[in-house]
Amino acid sequence: QSAPGAALEALRAADVQLAAIGFRLSVAAAPLCDRLEPGTGIQFHTLAQYPPSSREQVRAHFELAGPLGVEGVAPDSPAARAGVKANDTILSINGIPVSTALPTAATTDALTALHAQIAALPPTTPISLTVIRDGRQFQLQIEPVSACFSRYELRIADNFDARANGELVQITSKYLEAVDPHLLPAVIAHELSHNILRHRERLTAAGAAFGLASGFGRNVALFRQTEIEADILAVHLLAVVMIGEH
Repeated sequence: QSAPGAALEALRAADVQLAAIGFRLSVAAAPLCDRLEPGTGIQFHTLAQYPPSSREQVRAHFELAGPLGVEGVAPDSPAARAGVKANDTILSINGIPVSTALPTAATTDALTALHAQIAALPPTTPISLTVIRDGRQFQLQIEPVSACFSRYELRIADNFDARANGELVQITSKYLEAVDPHLLPAVIAHELSHNILRHRERLTAAGAAFGLASGFGRNVALFRQTEIEADILAVHLLAVVMIGEH
């Protein structure tokens, strides 16, 4: 396998690892969430998220016959049970064609819009996908499960950084490289807990300052309280996941 191909496979493995952990946590947390979405277990990716100079290589490596594809599938998820496979190209979702427009710079805007489109559906209503695999077009129907509203994203960086903004849980690749895989769910559960508890909204409503200013004045107490709350909820979520896996 070529060096670029190996790099793309390493990226796929990391993305799917994060997505699979996030899927398990989001499903386990569903009874605690006031915002639910259909949990499918699919890790999507789009040509738009890659630099234009590498898109043809990405298209060939992941066998993309369109701009939206399946990077991977969480084990024992609704998508896995429905027969969705890595390298499937998605042509339409519930009969709505996927946009074929490609931006001139790398962006995850298409993934954000796709997440919003799926999240707007009833959590357990079947989802129909039109896919292309090995040149053949066919339909797959997924029976999703209720999951907490959150998208998971890996950011390539050589530092430890994890954050949540109410809709997204993002961690850097450094965590996957340096943290014991058995401990990684704790990091993700903590960030998901921020979203479940709507900490971003609550801090904004309280007039908290973000960024460097978060470490000064009354901001310190406000942010410390949200961290404590997220730690407590994360422990509960991890316990629920462990019980479910045994």
